[in-house]
Amino acid sequence: MNKLLVDIEHVSAGYNDKLVLRDISLKIYEQDFLGITGPNGGGKTTLVKVILGLIRPVSGTVRLAHAGLKKRIGYMPQTNSIDKKFPILVSEVIASGLSSEKGMSSSQKQERVRETVLEMGLETMADKPVGELSGGQLQRTLLGRAVINRPELLILDEPNSYIDKTFATHFYQLLQELNQKTAIVLISHDMDAVASMVKKQLTINN
Repeated sequence: MNKLLVDIEHVSAGYNDKLVLRDISLKIYEQDFLGITGPNGGGKTTLVKVILGLIRPVSGTVRLAHAGLKKRIGYMPQTNSIDKKFPILVSEVIASGLSSEKGMSSSQKQERVRETVLEMGLETMADKPVGELSGGQLQRTLLGRAVINRPELLILDEPNSYIDKTFATHFYQLLQELNQKTAIVLISHDMDAVASMVKKQLTINN
């Protein structure tokens, strides 16, 4: 039986005394592929922030399998949350996903970055600033940053919003491969594109 990674019980959360998430219970196990859907403003991203520990719930409990799991969660935000004017290269964005890896040498980190750049199909973009990327290329860059540290749990926030058609098939294949060793939580207002991959689904409508 797969190990329980995250146990959420009767969690409510919000901002400035306004509840956005109400009484949500959820269990995430190893190799889960969970789809979370619901309307904009329904609390999907708030739930992600609760799992990541970025906000504290107003009520309820969030239990992680072990203390180190928080550092083993890969997170890919919505691409429209990234400032494309910020002067940073694709390879540097991907490498930033290793910032918490204290036991790796610089050469090991460089090799991991190279492997991840290839895995994301970004070898011709590695030395370009993110401002020159298409929406799909930026998405691949953010996915590379999220998976470079080999996370136990991968959280994707609206990943199918900016998938370029040339990468779509590879992207979904990549998720299926990652799911062999990584639990995935995919947030989307439209589950049609990934319905065949999702193993269970939660609808949030607060």
